[in-house]
Amino acid sequence: MKYNIAVIPGDGIGPEVIKETLRVLDVAAKDTDIELNYTSYLAGGCAIDEAGLPLPQETIDGTKESDAVLLGAVGGDKWDTLGSDMRPENALLGLRAALGLFANLRPAVLFTQLTQACPLKPELIQNGLDIMVIRELTGGIYFGDKGRDDKSGYDTLRYSDYEIKRIAHVAFKAAMKRGKKVTSVDKANVLESSRVWRKFVEEVAEEYPEVTLNHMYVDNAAMQLVRWPEQFDVIVTGNMFGDILSDEAAMITGSIGMLPSASLGDTTLGMYEPVHGSAPDISGQELANPLATIMSAAMMLRYSLAQDDLATKIESAVDKALSDGARTKDIALPGEKILSTTQMTNAVIANMEK
Repeated sequence: MKYNIAVIPGDGIGPEVIKETLRVLDVAAKDTDIELNYTSYLAGGCAIDEAGLPLPQETIDGTKESDAVLLGAVGGDKWDTLGSDMRPENALLGLRAALGLFANLRPAVLFTQLTQACPLKPELIQNGLDIMVIRELTGGIYFGDKGRDDKSGYDTLRYSDYEIKRIAHVAFKAAMKRGKKVTSVDKANVLESSRVWRKFVEEVAEEYPEVTLNHMYVDNAAMQLVRWPEQFDVIVTGNMFGDILSDEAAMITGSIGMLPSASLGDTTLGMYEPVHGSAPDISGQELANPLATIMSAAMMLRYSLAQDDLATKIESAVDKALSDGARTKDIALPGEKILSTTQMTNAVIANMEK
């Protein structure tokens, strides 16, 4: 079976972690009837440098024709002074909109091997952490009307019933396969958009009587994630709140370099990327942790390519590498041996080939 994968290395450490992830994918597919074909495309700062804009039409067309998209990271200090319409991050917004990717799934899982790297007190994580943050991705304040003049600026936060209901269904379906609990996060005590959000989430909840729904204001949710994270199963929220809370959830698991994400729509085509950014300060130094991108590729195999066995093979190899003591700088404790980006990938591959 042949699959066409659109590969967007991006900026900073993006090309490094993508390179290592493709090595893992090739080993996973070896000796099977699965053929993975990769085509590279420009997006982000590198696209600005080479093509004059963050998201060339060729990239949009290529990703639409692929079976899945694997992305490294975009952005960096080099392009910080550009106007809002030329920011590298616009490539992400543009891809999500062009591909209809409205649901961002960010699992925040604390590997037992990394418990000591978690910044929370041990008693708060004694039962482990396994939280799924589901973020609405193509609406809200990031896509609303916006503008500025010499003395002011504005961004419009708007949500429709259709946008809210479809992301709520994603959350409740996910909860049915997990702990059957959904926490909907909003700011309904202040924002009209959040009151609308709460209304339509509740309507969808009626279709899932086995799932418990509770509401939480975003400021309280941010506090509760560090006060008592075990209370959460599935968190569903809007674009901006989800952006912030998913990064917070990532850090309480020990390192943002460990966490993958999937952006999905109504079809099997999805975009998969690590939660971390481009980290230009460590680019080219073999310091990047490739595991978040490798685990993103496993999500790609599972959600877009329906290759659960290969996904599990990669995930098990990552778990075994961590159990064997493999650590990159971001997850290493004082005194532990630090592996380079390539060495960490080698540790994963070694466990896949056993």
